[in-house]
Amino acid sequence: MPMRPHAIALSVLESQYRVDQFNAAYGDCLDRGAYDSWIAMFTEDCLYKVVPRENHDAGLPLCTMALEGQGMLKDRVYGITNTLFHAPYYQRHVIGGARILSDNGITIEATANYSVFRTKPGSVSEVYNVGRYLDRFVYGDQGLLLQERLCVFDSELILNSLIYPI
Repeated sequence: MPMRPHAIALSVLESQYRVDQFNAAYGDCLDRGAYDSWIAMFTEDCLYKVVPRENHDAGLPLCTMALEGQGMLKDRVYGITNTLFHAPYYQRHVIGGARILSDNGITIEATANYSVFRTKPGSVSEVYNVGRYLDRFVYGDQGLLLQERLCVFDSELILNSLIYPI
């Protein structure tokens, strides 16, 4: 029996709800510095990249950050928590509603705009990074997991350096 149009729309709304809830939890993990929870949001064989829009649009492979697999995510977290020294600051992620590109019941392809603000103690907040996520989610036992997150940022430069994930 063919699927009714309202059933298809409901499916898209359910997918969007799941992705939006995932993204809210993702931003919250990073804002609180809950990096173990952040790592757990990815598949074992994940791909996480931060790339300037100019390179992405031109099909150029150079990324500002490229992490392949949870092992590299763990290495990055170790660097953040144990070896990097920098002036302290807080981050706040604001992630827009997702647009579901496809959902075949196994994977969800989605995109969402993001803004990351940075606040240094005793200073005013500033826009740190703005762009969009290009994502591939898979359904896991406990919910969605990121198989791939490509963070395409709009500016040509990143203020100072990229320490924390976007």
